Amino acid sequence: MSDARDDEQGGAAGQPPYGQPPYGQPPQQPYGQPPQQPYGQQPYGQQPYGQQPYGQQPYGQQPYGQPPVDSPRLADGSVPLWAPLYDAGPVAAVKRFFTKYADFSGRASRSEYWWVVLATSVVYIVLSIVSVVAALPGMTYDADGTSNPGPGFLPVSLVIAAFFFGTIVPTLALGARRLHDVGLSGWLLLINLFPYLGGIALTVLAILGPKPSGVRFDRPRP
Repeated sequence: MSDARDDEQGGAAGQPPYGQPPYGQPPQQPYGQPPQQPYGQQPYGQQPYGQQPYGQQPYGQQPYGQPPVDSPRLADGSVPLWAPLYDAGPVAAVKRFFTKYADFSGRASRSEYWWVVLATSVVYIVLSIVSVVAALPGMTYDADGTSNPGPGFLPVSLVIAAFFFGTIVPTLALGARRLHDVGLSGWLLLINLFPYLGGIALTVLAILGPKPSGVRFDRPRP
């Protein structure tokens, strides 16, 4: 009697009823339908919505330090002088700084800008140290304690002044091109007229990455 009752309920003892999978196995899908994935998991080879495959960048974004995909290139693979150089080294950045002496058009990458800032800062520091050392020999003091630098201070001061006035125009041009790369007008350099706050604001803007809207400032030429 018990054996007949087991057969009527779906099979022998130890087997699941008809239509249900064995314990620990996923249920079978109807014929012609794809298998269902556990909640929160994607089929093999597919990425969750909004995520990119490993090693790929989201649309419109470029890996850090690499030029945009639409960056103009010459036949030899180099970037023309009028275009921004996103992988510029210190030598290339300084060379472009002086070559584009008074060029306020186009764009400048972060590497172009900050390598020049570092180079000019080092020059000023070195000249300042030299001026102090040159001022020590022959230094005199007035009755009120005021010091008068030695005769060697004057020529070094002239070198510092010449370097300042010789780099003020390319420095402004480079700052304008860096703002262009951020997608902003170069006239924003005028906020530097506000003491302290203007310099801080320009520093923050110079740190920003390139924006596609900055292409409008390019002036292609042979």
